[in-house]
Amino acid sequence: MFRNASVQILKQFVRHGTTDASFILERSINKVQLLGRVGQDPVMRQVEGRNPVTIFSMATNEMWRSGGEGVGTGADTGDVSQKTTWHRISVFKPGLRDVAYQYVKKGTRVLVEGKLDYGEYVDKNNVRRQATTIIADNIVFLSDNVRDRP
Repeated sequence: MFRNASVQILKQFVRHGTTDASFILERSINKVQLLGRVGQDPVMRQVEGRNPVTIFSMATNEMWRSGGEGVGTGADTGDVSQKTTWHRISVFKPGLRDVAYQYVKKGTRVLVEGKLDYGEYVDKNNVRRQATTIIADNIVFLSDNVRDRP
């Protein structure tokens, strides 16, 4: 077993071209897929010295049935509850950023693929706040707007 681990470490050194044991790169995954509706028209912001970013909000819904006599029996009884979760979407990729700014509109149904990003900012009252953002790598348009719903 020890020999097996040594071989794996040696393969990592060869793969990454380094002999520094503290610099072994691990593969990891940070991937998010959201399917929902856009909550506001996008805005494009640019901080001095940085590339512009398109930002919009997106809502996803979770629904479940609670209570009622038929729970666990497959019967459609009980109350339906729903929880809406809001997400902040940021688009940095130049082509996608411009397409999102031009075509994403409030009510549009979209599939967003990207990664989670956690950060902080200082609000206008000088209070430090934490923010969770989805950095979009891909956006799939599923409808033009809310009026497309049956």
